[in-house]
Amino acid sequence: MPYVSTRDDEQIFFYDWGSGPPVIFIHGWPLNADAWHDQMKAVVDNGFRAIAHDRRGHGRSSQPWGEYDFDTFADDLADLINALDLREVTLVAHSMGGGELARYIGRHGTSRLSRAVLLSAVPPLMLKTPDNPEGTPQEVFDQIKAGILAERSQFWRDSADGFFGANRPGNKVTQGNKDAFWLMAMAENIQAGVACVDAFSATDFTEDLKKFDIPTLIVHGDDDQVVPIAASAEKSAKIIPDCVYKVYEGGSHGIALVPGDKEKFNNDLLEFLRG
Repeated sequence: MPYVSTRDDEQIFFYDWGSGPPVIFIHGWPLNADAWHDQMKAVVDNGFRAIAHDRRGHGRSSQPWGEYDFDTFADDLADLINALDLREVTLVAHSMGGGELARYIGRHGTSRLSRAVLLSAVPPLMLKTPDNPEGTPQEVFDQIKAGILAERSQFWRDSADGFFGANRPGNKVTQGNKDAFWLMAMAENIQAGVACVDAFSATDFTEDLKKFDIPTLIVHGDDDQVVPIAASAEKSAKIIPDCVYKVYEGGSHGIALVPGDKEKFNNDLLEFLRG
């Protein structure tokens, strides 16, 4: 299996399928690259090269004790892009991965990029503050960390319902969706699980978003129970100058995996990639 060595000698696992213009998929928390299989096949079948990596601490990548911050994640992404010498890249990022995408642009610019896609993404800021009253209270993040530390396997099983909207009437969530979520979550180490909560909740990406100078697609469900749309996509769409903003009515946080929304997103993604 392919790995890239980072500047600090960690090993980042990645998939690399197909040929054509490169599309890098950046997963959310607590998932890994496997979450993108449907989208990767869709883009490869349509003439693109699909790449997806496991963030450090997740899946098959190195499992260090520390360095779970967005500067580190963005630099890992840069190491991957540089090692493969990729140009004209489209970055597609879900949830926490949206912060990784934003910080990459903030730190490394867009010279190697052509487009960006933010799906159910955390920027600009998740945490509720006096300047961000639409955000999520700190107590919620404290409860998440407590749940991981108390019994993470059961916590992940319980969390899957809200992640996919399985607790909503008429949902199309499958048991397979929830099983896959649990399996990927259990491949994240417990330290990364807790540390990433602090990182994605409190990191402010506003200045990173101001540096976007490439076409950007923003997709978010208006029933996202994990990253509420009012504190995220609605604000990002006002900051990023050249963006297309699509709201999925009734859409959950797990849009890319839930039947119905998954196919809709794949079509929107391909339309955007074709320009």
